[in-house]
Parts: sequence; structure tokens; C-alpha cells
Amino acid sequence: MHDLDSLQQMMAPLFPGLMGVRLVSVAPDRVVAEMPVRPNLCTAGGILHGGAYMAFADHLGAVGTVLNLGPGKRTTTTDSSTKFIAGAKVGSTVTGESLALHRGRTTLVWQTMIRNAEGKLCAVVTQTQLVLDAPA
Repeated sequence: MHDLDSLQQMMAPLFPGLMGVRLVSVAPDRVVAEMPVRPNLCTAGGILHGGAYMAFADHLGAVGTVLNLGPGKRTTTTDSSTKFIAGAKVGSTVTGESLALHRGRTTLVWQTMIRNAEGKLCAVVTQTQLVLDAPA
């Protein structure tokens, strides 16, 4: 079983850790996290880069899927769709909330809403996670 602390430690040396993602709460059907909007994650205009939104959301859906995996299973993203709505300024923090829309035997579908520090919706990401057998 994965808890908040073990998941946070697991991701620390990985890409989400490098992005500064901090898990706030985790459950099999909902994951919430925060990410600081640092200059190296922004466009030249000091706004969070679209790829950073996508990577943040992808991580939340993957964490949620890991919480649903049985023994000997792993996951990978098979598709992702992002709608960009507003920006987040450098020096602020974005919050992502990922909700399970479907939790099946072989796929899980997550929708992540990312909001800026003022609570305005910045992006909506829908992704599908495939459940695979872990390598022997």
C-alpha cells in the first residue's frame, strides 16, 4: 500500500520531484497536489508553460492509478487531452485535483483540473492510464 509520504519520497528524485510537485492528499479516486510556478517552468512571458501543466496533470493521474494497482502491475499513459483556459504567473503556486472518471480492470481515466493561486481554472487534462503486467 502506498501512502502520501512514501509516494512523495518515491517521486523526489524523478521528474515530478524536479518540477517541485508536492502531494497534498491521495486516495484511489482523487489526488490533490501543488506545484510552484518557477521561472524554469515558464514561457518567456513568465507564465507556466503548457508542457508543465501537462506533466503535472499526468503525474497526478499516474499516482491515482498506482493507488489502484494490484500486485505485479504497473501503468503507463496511453493518451492525454489538454484544454488551456488561463495562465499562472511565475512566483505563484498551482493546485491540481485529479478525479477518477473510470477505474476498470485494464484502464483508468482521470480528469485533472489545475487552478492558479486565485482559484481560477487554468487547464483541464483528461488522460487514460493502461494497466500492464510488471516485468518479471
